[in-house]
Amino acid sequence: MEEEILGECREKMVKRLKAFERELTRVRTGRASVAMLDGIKVEYYGAPTPLNQVSTVSTPDARTIVVSPFEKSLLSEIEKAIHKADLGVNPTNDGNIVRIPIPQLTEDRRKEIAKSIKKMAEDARVGIRQARREANDLVKKFEKSKEINEDDSKKLQGDIQKETDVFIKKIDETSESKEKEVLTV
Repeated sequence: MEEEILGECREKMVKRLKAFERELTRVRTGRASVAMLDGIKVEYYGAPTPLNQVSTVSTPDARTIVVSPFEKSLLSEIEKAIHKADLGVNPTNDGNIVRIPIPQLTEDRRKEIAKSIKKMAEDARVGIRQARREANDLVKKFEKSKEINEDDSKKLQGDIQKETDVFIKKIDETSESKEKEVLTV
């Protein structure tokens, strides 16, 4: 029973950490990254379809993303979808491909992005703490109903806290690394 509680808690924490890391890939750092376009959907025969399923996305250099659609008829739809995503970029369509120049970030914009990374990290830490609270509540419930004794309860709560500390540390390291990437020119 103790392993189940700890395993479930760990699973929730892993999911939250992965979600945080996915969120960070969409943060603009001033360098071209195909991950910036993750989540963009293009209208394709009446159905919203992920951009990477209707085109090839590449980064020929550090300041440009190139989207090559499988069908030329999708060019304007792709351009529209990128505009609608509000990434702070201005895609251009040359009749064959969509080029997305990535503008240099201003110092103010870098600080703004760093602040939003801090907020994302705090939200992730809150999610980790929520998983800890749920696991601890479950442990206390089992202790109250005499399914586990007080010593096992204390030990399990200690193990849950150790897991929490590990995941919070990973979130802090990941966010510091991303902030440094954003703030360095």
